[in-house]
Amino acid sequence: MDSKKTNPQTAEDSASSSDTAETLLRYENLPLVVLAGRPNVGKSTLFNRLIGRRRAITDPTPGVTRDPIEEECLLRGTDHRVIVVDTGGFRLEREGLDELVVARTLAYIRRADLILFMVDAVEITPEDEEFAAFLRPFSQKLILVVNKADSPERDALVWAHARWGFEPVLFVSAEHNRNIDELTEAIAKRLDFTSVSAVSLEKADIRLAIMGKPNTGKSTLLNTLLGQERSIVSDVPGTTRDVVEGRFTWKGRGIVVLDTAGIRRKSKVTEQVEYYSVTRSIAVVNRADVIILLIEAEQGLSDQDKKISAFAVEAGRPVIFAFSKWDRMPNMKNVFEAARDRLRFFFGQMAYAPVVAISAKEGTGIDKLMSTVISLYAKANRVIETSKLNQAVARWIEETPPPVGPRTHFKLRYAVQASINPQRFIFFVTRPEAVAEAYRSFLKNKIRSEFGLDGIPIQLEIRASRKERLRS
Repeated sequence: MDSKKTNPQTAEDSASSSDTAETLLRYENLPLVVLAGRPNVGKSTLFNRLIGRRRAITDPTPGVTRDPIEEECLLRGTDHRVIVVDTGGFRLEREGLDELVVARTLAYIRRADLILFMVDAVEITPEDEEFAAFLRPFSQKLILVVNKADSPERDALVWAHARWGFEPVLFVSAEHNRNIDELTEAIAKRLDFTSVSAVSLEKADIRLAIMGKPNTGKSTLLNTLLGQERSIVSDVPGTTRDVVEGRFTWKGRGIVVLDTAGIRRKSKVTEQVEYYSVTRSIAVVNRADVIILLIEAEQGLSDQDKKISAFAVEAGRPVIFAFSKWDRMPNMKNVFEAARDRLRFFFGQMAYAPVVAISAKEGTGIDKLMSTVISLYAKANRVIETSKLNQAVARWIEETPPPVGPRTHFKLRYAVQASINPQRFIFFVTRPEAVAEAYRSFLKNKIRSEFGLDGIPIQLEIRASRKERLRS
């Protein structure tokens, strides 16, 4: 959501030229560009091409399309930013979850400022025909993108797509980077950027999500935080695509609480309801700056809590584990420490996340909770000078070298902070495959401790250096 520090595609080349990040801004009212089409037409490949990096997108089982994924990006070759959405595939024969995935896609299409209707250059299917008929009323905000056009010879197949009447028609190859600049130029021409604005991250409202199972005290905490300011507001300035529960000020800092309605799981929940709960969770996590996950100390993490936490880790969003209703716990020495340690033992992958105890009813722990929210927001948006990062990494590797052996030896060429919120780093090395998972964890922990990023999830990508790529 926030401005990126470095384009990861050119990080190794560009980062060495300057250690100063661009002004850190949050862009508001960005146009929404939706990629739509049947499965296997290359939507995810084009999505990755447009955002400038490969984002992990997985299908849990063959034939089940995934949830929509949003990403803010700078259109290549332009000065314009947009939000790009990769949607699930449109299927002709569908039922159950397939029906719901398509419904979710159609909802995005109705909201879109621009639709990229993607088809295959070689084959037109009945699903393409049905989808084209559905999209005809949206032709004024649509570009027909014919993908897998790997050569000019395939462009001659334009007649097969022209009968739909959509204009313009662009032939691209997302995999081979063919005509992508022409596509981004066409996107920029079709969109209205006059309402886009930018605000400094230091002054922007913190987008806070308060999540957890039913009856963990969310409503009580909301009432405590929002007080008389509580309102159900849509289209609050700066959150035009968010539904918010309210806005409040904490020690001079504006905080917007995102609506998490619909995130619930009952003992006898249908597959459809569970699907909507999961997709709603993903949407809230992606839009939040900081997440408070309310947990009943006596019960510990539920399966739903673990799902929400996993979404947050993938998105790189900081999470605060908050033991709610702490007034019900016995007033004994080390009770909090025991509950905290038990949580970290059973959920070790998030042992870095801060843990607090609160009672919204009694008003205890709230000051520490909100101070932690503001602190995590500042850390998540902290910029690290490239020179200082490389000096530190070189020192870590010298002090604690990786295991010696033909399969574990590598040399660091360069390191760069690729983005903030999420805090993402790219290490360029001689042999990426030699960097073991344990050593990656070591490097993440060192980044946290060295640069004051405790409590923040670290995304670390290991790439082959340019010198190694040229050799191969």
